[in-house]
Amino acid sequence: MKALFFFCAFLLMLAPFLEARQIRVLSENIEFTGKIGSSQRKSIILQNESNQAKEYVLKFLRGNIGSTQNIKLCIGDECFDPRKDLAKIKLTLQPGEIFTDMYLEFFLGITETRGNFDLHFTNTANLRDVFIIEAVYNTVNPNANGNDTFHRDISIGEVYPNPSNRVAYIDYEFKNPAALAKISINSFIGNPIGEFRLDPMQKTLVINVSELNPGVYFYTLFVDNKNIVTKKLVVKK
Repeated sequence: MKALFFFCAFLLMLAPFLEARQIRVLSENIEFTGKIGSSQRKSIILQNESNQAKEYVLKFLRGNIGSTQNIKLCIGDECFDPRKDLAKIKLTLQPGEIFTDMYLEFFLGITETRGNFDLHFTNTANLRDVFIIEAVYNTVNPNANGNDTFHRDISIGEVYPNPSNRVAYIDYEFKNPAALAKISINSFIGNPIGEFRLDPMQKTLVINVSELNPGVYFYTLFVDNKNIVTKKLVVKK
């Protein structure tokens, strides 16, 4: 009888902890990598794995964000500065809901640097029920090396991050919007992997490499069907 009493008491003590961590952050490994002075936006996808509606508030922001960097957390059409607007940043998730109307916008600053930050959310009805959004950033100086390619119709930078395991980026800028430019990707032995038309209205090409096998690939810039330059892309697990 006494053993049963202690077992029931243990379950009562454990219950609040079993309720915790019922929000899953589906958009893991949020990474901002880009040139000095650029801004990037990343979507945040959350899932309420419980059978109850839950309200969360941003409890605190932890990390090293520089004085020249800016951060915005947007929920729907409302955007907030998480360094100043903690009490204003609230969201309610319905039972089983996958919430997609949330994103982070990050200005990478004016100096070459790297770092990370975390956003800690707490359930307003249960302080033990928390979830954390983790992000890293890497601000690069495009003038730190001579690897950028300058053509009369387009300027294009190096692929980054390199090696990459999820998404790779190539920054570019058209000088002649009428030019036809594309990036072609081939395997180490020359097999075609993919081809991407560069849009004069955009500044960055985003390449999903998560489904590629680890190894060495080559990407080639073509302008008006002429081979301009070929460089290496490394994909890792």
